[in-house]
Amino acid sequence: MFVLDSNRYARDQTGVSNKLTETVTELGGEVLASRLYNEQKLAYPIRGQRKGSYWLMYFNFESESLKDLNRQFQLNDNILRHLVTHIDDRLIDHLVAVAKGEVAPVKHEIETSPSGQGF
Repeated sequence: MFVLDSNRYARDQTGVSNKLTETVTELGGEVLASRLYNEQKLAYPIRGQRKGSYWLMYFNFESESLKDLNRQFQLNDNILRHLVTHIDDRLIDHLVAVAKGEVAPVKHEIETSPSGQGF
């Protein structure tokens, strides 16, 4: 997940998003899905910005090169913040399909007892 500078993203949407993909592929990764997640006001200003574009990206990457990848993301002026996490292999196919819009997200309903309170 990336928080991008909204001003730079608005001026060059494809350039900013392609730079993220290029960074991952140049370091030996494979991008599975990449899309705009949301654009909203930030909880606090980051580098003077009050609004951010949230970009979601799923990719395969060797953990040995993760330090180099994080360094490249830190040097990219378009990125205000980023977070790279490991996702369980059992979930990745569904999450990528949701990100690509191929399937709807799973919605869980809360079961309630006869008194109306959740279990």
